[in-house]
Amino acid sequence: MNWISNYVRPKINSLFSRREVPENLWTKCPECGTMLFHRELSANLNVCTSCDHHMAISPRDRFAALFDGGIFTEVKVPEPVTDPLHFRDQKKYPERLKAAQKATGEKEAMLVAEGEIAKTPIVAAAQDFSFMAGSMGIYVGNAILAAAERAVKLKRPLVLFSAAGGARMQEGILSLMQMPRTTVAVQMLREANLPYIVVLTHPTTGGVTASYAMLGDVQIAEPNALICFAGPRVIEQTIREKLPEGFQRAEYLLDHGMLDRVTHRKALREELVTILRMLTNQPPAIKGELTAQPAEA
Repeated sequence: MNWISNYVRPKINSLFSRREVPENLWTKCPECGTMLFHRELSANLNVCTSCDHHMAISPRDRFAALFDGGIFTEVKVPEPVTDPLHFRDQKKYPERLKAAQKATGEKEAMLVAEGEIAKTPIVAAAQDFSFMAGSMGIYVGNAILAAAERAVKLKRPLVLFSAAGGARMQEGILSLMQMPRTTVAVQMLREANLPYIVVLTHPTTGGVTASYAMLGDVQIAEPNALICFAGPRVIEQTIREKLPEGFQRAEYLLDHGMLDRVTHRKALREELVTILRMLTNQPPAIKGELTAQPAEA
């Protein structure tokens, strides 16, 4: 009986009473190495509470913090052909898409939505870097065109949050064709006299930087965001010289006239409201409107 009492019964009890512990309760800051509790990090908009490093944030979480009450309506984006070039490297392109969709819970690398910030109606588009590095393919081109068309139809400003590793390799020349397509979309906004504001987040590189990401009426960046066409390592290897400290970072570009603002993520909503109301000849928002209220569960 001692064997049953001392070993078997405790073993059975431990199996049935074991609690399910959620994974990923803690996140390590890649900048300072501090372990951050997920709720604390989420409440701080994925900004490290120790060193203020701005980590990646999903488009849905960004929109939840941006729009009044966290309420927004998604704008439908036309579906492109899934694998126009039948591309395959170590995996087939459709397999990579399915893996990214499963990991992120999103259909593609850009989300388009409409709603209000401080009672200011806008259309917004945001790239998801966790979806195949936010790469620009046909869907992203379609998304920006859909966002611009919706903004023109509703006569609203367009706010775009960029985060990308560049054009999507698996779509080849078709991905590069999105550069002129998205430039046309921006021109549509200009012809309609509608503001186009770009918020560049870490990282924004390649063909995205060479097209719609640098065409805003107002260019804002998050702190320490890498913004470039070719990365600093590629440039150093090409010219065989050491680059200046902070080269191609948001603060460096601001000092050299490439940006209008470098704004902390927690102050970004208020900054956008001020700029949007100024550009649309509206009176300043009252203090109570500037604080976003979370959506009710």
